[in-house]
Amino acid sequence: MTPELKKTTEQKMQKSVEALKTDLAKIRTGRAHTGLLDHVMVEYYGSLVPVNQVANVTLIDARTIGVQPWEKNMVGKVEKAIRDSDLGLNPATMGELIRVPMPALTEERRRDLTKVVRQEGEGAKVAVRNLRRDANQQLKDAVKDKTISEDDERRAEEDIQKLTDRYVAEIDKLLAQKEQELMQI
Repeated sequence: MTPELKKTTEQKMQKSVEALKTDLAKIRTGRAHTGLLDHVMVEYYGSLVPVNQVANVTLIDARTIGVQPWEKNMVGKVEKAIRDSDLGLNPATMGELIRVPMPALTEERRRDLTKVVRQEGEGAKVAVRNLRRDANQQLKDAVKDKTISEDDERRAEEDIQKLTDRYVAEIDKLLAQKEQELMQI
């Protein structure tokens, strides 16, 4: 029972870290990257789909994203979707190519984004700690049901604590990288 519990707990903790990585990728720095538009939805024949499913998203240079819809009639819809997104971007159309320049971040905005990054990280840490609590509770229940011994429970709790420490350290490392990225000019 304990090996399966450790394995599922580790998988769930890994998913929490992956979710944090996805959330941090949404927080923009001064540099352009194609993942920034992954969550922008465009109406395509009656249904909402991500931009990268109706257009080719590329980097033109370090501060500009290029979006080229595969169908000419989608240019206006894609441009409107990018403009209406909560990313604060102002796309400009040049024929069939939509150029999305990344505005420079002010010092105040960088500090605000750093606070957001820290909040995201704290949420991920709480999720990892909740997974630890749930796993420990399952171990206590197993001891009550006499399916494992107290020694096995203690060893498993130590292993789960090591997992927790490892993933919290990984989250701290991700946060430090993102904060450093944000504060670069």
